[in-house]
Amino acid sequence: MLLLCIYSLVHVLIQQVKDSVSEKTTGLMRMQFWKKAVEDIYCDNPPHQPVAIELWKAVKRHNLTKRWLMKIIDEREKNLDDKAYRNIQELENYAENTQSSLLYLTLEILGIKDLHADHAASHIGKAQGIVTCLRATPYHGSRRKVFLPMDICMLHGVSQEDFLRKNRDKNMRDVIYDIASQAHLHLKHARSFHKSIPVKAFPAFLQTVSLEDYLKKIQRVDFDIFHPSLQQKNTLLPLSLYIQAWRKRY
Repeated sequence: MLLLCIYSLVHVLIQQVKDSVSEKTTGLMRMQFWKKAVEDIYCDNPPHQPVAIELWKAVKRHNLTKRWLMKIIDEREKNLDDKAYRNIQELENYAENTQSSLLYLTLEILGIKDLHADHAASHIGKAQGIVTCLRATPYHGSRRKVFLPMDICMLHGVSQEDFLRKNRDKNMRDVIYDIASQAHLHLKHARSFHKSIPVKAFPAFLQTVSLEDYLKKIQRVDFDIFHPSLQQKNTLLPLSLYIQAWRKRY
């Protein structure tokens, strides 16, 4: 229960800063608040703020590494400009410093110190970041924003305007295919460590079930990012999560 609570708290405290601000100055002020809050937490003087207090309790109980929390905040701060990623590596770096850092913290909560688990967490975090970027593309397009890597778009002759107009031609699908393939590759790499990772670490990696579910769905619609079925929930996903947990796989 504590694991789910802290994972949600850390994710929400940073994500909501970006989602709820329209001016960069306001966002920077909030980021500075959380930077100082983390510094104070590690000095045993957390601010009187509910999320900060719960985070302080988790830090005390599990000896969480300060570096991972600061990486999340620093990366969100750099990303406040809401610019498209220049290339897939930039998207992966963002995912490593945010999603993977969350997974490193999760492993610490589970008491896992294992190099193979860290490698798997790195790849899963990158896959999560890529899939999140893909999944949010229709929503961002409705707000006249596109974050997909520019190098892949340029390779296939696709402009940001094509996404804003919801074009669904072959070039658009080729862009999505290339990006989705990179996420699939990271999942494959993460699962290659399966036999070397302590079973106790597997609960931290169950998000691979939902990632694979989305990648399979987008493959079924021939990488049409705007296909209505991609916005529908998979009612069998909880069962898939239960089965993977029971099989002790990720």
